[in-house]
Amino acid sequence: MNPFRSPAAPADPAATARRFREAHEADWRRLDELLTLAEKRSLRALDEEELMALPVLYRQALSSLSVARETSLDRALVEYLESLSARAYFFLYGVRTPAGQRLRAFVLHDWPASVRALWRETLVTLLLTVAGVVAAYLLVIHDTSWFYSIIPSELAGGRDPTSSTAALRATLHAEPGGPAADRDGLSIFATFLFTHNASVAIFAFALGFAFGLPSALLIVANGCTLGAFFALFAPRGLGVDLGGWLAIHGTTEIFAILIAGAAGLRIGRAVAFPGPSTRLAAAREAGRISATAMAGVVVMLMVAGLLEGIARQRIDANAARYAIGGGALLLWLAYFYWPRRRPADA
Repeated sequence: MNPFRSPAAPADPAATARRFREAHEADWRRLDELLTLAEKRSLRALDEEELMALPVLYRQALSSLSVARETSLDRALVEYLESLSARAYFFLYGVRTPAGQRLRAFVLHDWPASVRALWRETLVTLLLTVAGVVAAYLLVIHDTSWFYSIIPSELAGGRDPTSSTAALRATLHAEPGGPAADRDGLSIFATFLFTHNASVAIFAFALGFAFGLPSALLIVANGCTLGAFFALFAPRGLGVDLGGWLAIHGTTEIFAILIAGAAGLRIGRAVAFPGPSTRLAAAREAGRISATAMAGVVVMLMVAGLLEGIARQRIDANAARYAIGGGALLLWLAYFYWPRRRPADA
């Protein structure tokens, strides 16, 4: 052994990673292009040659990933290959349920099952709403100045304790042949009220992570809004009229708000009291149920918008308004809580 001979210098990790990338990057890019095309459109967008190449490129990507992990190449490359391999795996071996079948499972099982799972939280939000209604009603009845503290001016739309009984009645029963300004004002107020309630539903869910406290406060505040309006209309003999005006769409809209608040409370409860699971695992499970319920809340708000924009503007009789609102509520209750078995293909 020559004592003057220097030992072989260790391989440069950066040079090794560069050579490895240069040798295989073309295949990775090819696989990435095929997956991107299939994701944007479908596997039918690939021709026969590309379909045959897909599993080969996938196995090559797995081999490259194994080498990259064993030789401790740069972390960014390992993460890229992991992501690429996972995407390819789901296209080659994942079960791809048709969109129609997924929608059918959501409507027939997933949505009502998620709402039934939130029944305790839904009951709590109902009680919070009733508490808000009663508290605001009593406050405004005894001191009308509370109305201005509870109802923002833009939500009141000129409907306040200084309004005459005739003016308040006109907001509930706009005559078809009456002034256009009255009809337009009623439509604008209805649109604003719907936007307000939709915002309450979204925020009641989104703020649930803060231990559910903001969600509970929003639900109570929404109940206070209803109570303040009833305290304004009921002493003028318009309580029944206001109930019919709200019922035609409100049974759907308020039910949606209750479910959204329940979804927020479920997440808040999971974060605050995870039980035997970790806090992250409990929040993940609660989020899965709550997100499914919220997807249905969006549908309910759309239905409420249709009832508000079409039925309420065309139907003026209180009996018909209550019948539509009550019928809608019965349909929702039956849909959510009627016992059913899970579909075989769900």
